Amino acid sequence: MELEGNDNFATEQYLEDWVIDKCDDWRDHFEANYSQKFEEYYRLWRGQWSAQDRTRDTERSKIISPALQQAVESSVAELEEATFGRGKWFDIEDDVYDQDNRDIALLRNALEQDFKKNKVRKGVAECLINAAVFGTGIAEIVLEEEKEMKPATQPVMGGELTAVGVNIQDRTCVKLRPVMPQNFLIDPVATDIESALGCAVDEFVSAHSVEQLQESGVYRDVDIQIASPDFNIEPDQDLTRFDEDKVRLTKYYGLVPRHLLDKAMEEKDSEEEVVTFEDEDDSYYVEAVVVIANGGVLLKASKNPYMMEDRPVVAFPWDVVPSRFWGRGVCEKGYNSQKALDTELRARIDALALTIHPMMAMDASRMPRGAKPSIQPGKTILTNGNPAEILQPFNFGNVNQITFAQAQSLQTMVQTATGAIDSAGISGSINGDATAAGVSMSLGAIIKRHKRTLINFQESFLIPFVQKTAWRYMQFEPELYPVADYKFHTSSALGIIAREYEVTQLVQLLQTMSPDTPMYPKLVMSIIDNMNLSNREELIATLEQANQPNPEAQQAQQMAQQGQMAFQASQTAALNGQAAESQARAQKIAIEAQAIPQELEIDRIKAVTTNLDKGDADDKEFQRRLEISKQLLKEREVAVKEENVAKQSAPQPAPAAPRPQPQGMTPNGQQ
Repeated sequence: MELEGNDNFATEQYLEDWVIDKCDDWRDHFEANYSQKFEEYYRLWRGQWSAQDRTRDTERSKIISPALQQAVESSVAELEEATFGRGKWFDIEDDVYDQDNRDIALLRNALEQDFKKNKVRKGVAECLINAAVFGTGIAEIVLEEEKEMKPATQPVMGGELTAVGVNIQDRTCVKLRPVMPQNFLIDPVATDIESALGCAVDEFVSAHSVEQLQESGVYRDVDIQIASPDFNIEPDQDLTRFDEDKVRLTKYYGLVPRHLLDKAMEEKDSEEEVVTFEDEDDSYYVEAVVVIANGGVLLKASKNPYMMEDRPVVAFPWDVVPSRFWGRGVCEKGYNSQKALDTELRARIDALALTIHPMMAMDASRMPRGAKPSIQPGKTILTNGNPAEILQPFNFGNVNQITFAQAQSLQTMVQTATGAIDSAGISGSINGDATAAGVSMSLGAIIKRHKRTLINFQESFLIPFVQKTAWRYMQFEPELYPVADYKFHTSSALGIIAREYEVTQLVQLLQTMSPDTPMYPKLVMSIIDNMNLSNREELIATLEQANQPNPEAQQAQQMAQQGQMAFQASQTAALNGQAAESQARAQKIAIEAQAIPQELEIDRIKAVTTNLDKGDADDKEFQRRLEISKQLLKEREVAVKEENVAKQSAPQPAPAAPRPQPQGMTPNGQQ
């Protein structure tokens, strides 16, 4: 391989020289491409005027519009509210095969307690401000040994007395330390921390902090001098220089040549035990941690001590720039609009100086020798002749009123470029000059931009930080943090603008529903959940308890339902009985109708054969009665047929059938 051909030259170098050479090259690239831009972004955000920010040579005013400051603070506040507004800003997922979730709850509670104690939220907020101003937020994950002191009591003298004091326990704390862009160096061709050859944190630190680490054995016990001044790495370059009691510390995290690291570790004191690393993969580079003081004094050199061999640095761009590590922040988005707005305001102020302040034109040949031409109230000006001919006040006219509208339009351009909304809102879109649909479209576009930055911040910065912090605690505090493979994810929600907009929509939807609908309590709970209330959790718990059914009411409802079902069953049985009775009655009537012709025949026979005497006269009477009965039977059959035809042709009820005549009676009532 090509690097192996330079082994003879590389072995003559020292590890600190190799690291410093890389850092110097990276520093030159940063200063040539980003340093001046970042300094100007910082001044615009702070509102600090500099002669370098002039847009014309005759510019006298030094005013800086607060539009870009408002855009930075509004965007950062939106992300902070979306991340930390609910209190619980991260969660942990366990293995799907693990049914016991107690270890998850223990780890989450321990991390939340340590994050609150070490002020992690404050560090994350500072990284968000750096990302909004410079385009990239960078932080270093630092391990510190602290003595945790807790008040305690202890019985003494056999339990007769109680001593009051403190218990001291050594703890390993993980802290998040933000890093300014001028104090961070990285491989120029890298797009993230993991893909770079290495990265370095180059900054001034207090001399006593280095001495304490030397006493504890973390750094080598070597002589360190006071560092020379360098304004390029100062956090604020406008401050007065302070050169006492500070050391320039360069902490390098990344790949270094293996033979240089072995050589540096062998140069330790002979009393110390030298640990050599034998890897199966005998590669040219090895992941290491190197600390150098004042650009040449090696304080620490070791292989990466972390169990996951990750680099203790996290970074994220505000907006991703393709194939580049440094991102695009709020100041870069609104830079041109801010410069135009500042130019407009400064030009107006300079013009006001020429139009408001009085000026005087005079004939110098007719003024007394040594006269002062200044103008002030109550002053007497001596002239050699008529003052009306010698003195003449004048001005340059009035300032055009159109500059007010231009300044307002430029401020709108700043908000459009950055996506930030101030208290006045965007004219014509947010502050009431548009319809509800227009407001929804405007807010939707703004919320999408914030959501895009929020997701980028979570995936590139927040989740890696929580994951690396958990790994550190698992490695150095295994008795408090169970060692397992956990998956972390953030539980952030919408920002304050998006939540207020969502609450408005939910309230409008709630007005269209009745309180008796099942969706009504759900919508009320969603509205309270989106509000930034101090007692939000209590209100949600109260609603959930109110929505749960009352056991007594539920039992009474069940009894009422059972009674209603029994009543319906009894009604059904009664109706079934009535139907059966009606059916039996119908069958009876049908049978009786079938028996009527037989009864008529019996009556006919009975009428024919009743009261007959012996002899021929009776025979003749019998024949006569038989003929009459046959005639009556035929008339009855014809009447039945006519009745049936009438029923089939018309729905009206047919007339009642003629009643059967008494025995021995004719149709006319005669016997």
